[in-house]
Amino acid sequence: MGGIEALGRLLRQSHHARPDDLPQMAMRAAPLVGATSMIIYLVDHQQRELLPLLAGDAPARDPIMIDGTLPGRAYSTVAVCRSDTDEGGLRLWTPLINGAERLGVIEAVLDGPAGPSTAEDCATVAALLAELIVTRGLYSDTIERRRRREPMLLAAEMLRAQLPPLTFSTGHLMISGILEPCYDVGGDAFDYAVNGDIAHLALFDAVGHGSAGGMRAVMLVSLALAAYRNARRAGLDLAGTYHRIDRAVQDHDRLGLITAVLAELDQRTGMLRVISAGHPGGIVVRQGKAVKVLPTPTALPVSLGHHRPPVVVEEALEPGDHVLLYTDGVTEARSHDGTPFGIERLIDFTVKAIADQLPLPETTRRLVHAILEHQDDCLQDDATVLLAQWITPAPAHSDTELPEADNRAPLGTSAGTATA
Repeated sequence: MGGIEALGRLLRQSHHARPDDLPQMAMRAAPLVGATSMIIYLVDHQQRELLPLLAGDAPARDPIMIDGTLPGRAYSTVAVCRSDTDEGGLRLWTPLINGAERLGVIEAVLDGPAGPSTAEDCATVAALLAELIVTRGLYSDTIERRRRREPMLLAAEMLRAQLPPLTFSTGHLMISGILEPCYDVGGDAFDYAVNGDIAHLALFDAVGHGSAGGMRAVMLVSLALAAYRNARRAGLDLAGTYHRIDRAVQDHDRLGLITAVLAELDQRTGMLRVISAGHPGGIVVRQGKAVKVLPTPTALPVSLGHHRPPVVVEEALEPGDHVLLYTDGVTEARSHDGTPFGIERLIDFTVKAIADQLPLPETTRRLVHAILEHQDDCLQDDATVLLAQWITPAPAHSDTELPEADNRAPLGTSAGTATA
């Protein structure tokens, strides 16, 4: 049965499916692609492990580390990987992707060699399962519970429910964000949206840490997120957006203080416009070099905006450029001997990751893990990163011309062959 037929069969089964039914649906889909079994693995919130989602006839499986494993390579490189089974069969590890968002991998076990369309059929099934994981996850806690490796504190529960997906791509632009720590937060947040040809990017860092301070900071940053989206959806320009956020925070908590960076990127021209409200301004990486550290501050922190008007900085990007936005918890992260992670280390790591041609979300994942490792996995402050790559200029009517996806290997190809 071909990919379209397998897709149709799964679609008909999916209309009343719960997340708890997805492992059994994957097993039923296995024969449609010539496999004896198909197992779903979800990535944990820290993106360190692939966790099997098991139910029904799905065979028992253990969690798999991402770093240093073949399934982890499929996840990291967003490409199909193959390995031999002990019984002379084959395993296909297929990335589980919703748009450009990495959710995990699918393991398909075959008794013999793969056919000419097996890898593509597995990718088709994986794409539908990814959609179902996202949509059905809105009505149940099953997916969220499986992805957690430890209890989540209330402040983190509140904030993470408001964040957008970690990764999004239009084909001309890719955006990837990440926030650590996962299970406790101090007041960092990121947001983005793409409206027509304009990509809107924002980072916020509310003052206040610890249990009581952290909750206050989360309340403040939640207000800032809502005001940012309200201004964006009202069509305000960058300066108007800054003022609306500023007034919203003043009206709620006159003593509250939030640093922020607000940016707009035109996908047609590559023109980047930025306001740095007491916040690091960001870095532009071009052809393996950090060519620009954006000016900062160009505005006062939020709640102080009535004292001075903001200044909008403009920077012309070139195709292929990366824009890295980050909070001070990244550069101020300190090792046990007090050595800060620092901006030079941040630039060096980012440049090397880009040179290795890693997918954008893999670059952010490895960057945050490097920051955690620098502090022996004990953050003193939130570390948040938002990385955008302007890949190519969007055409004048981008809604009528969709580019080919270039964030993963072509379907049916393999990133590597190894023996399990």
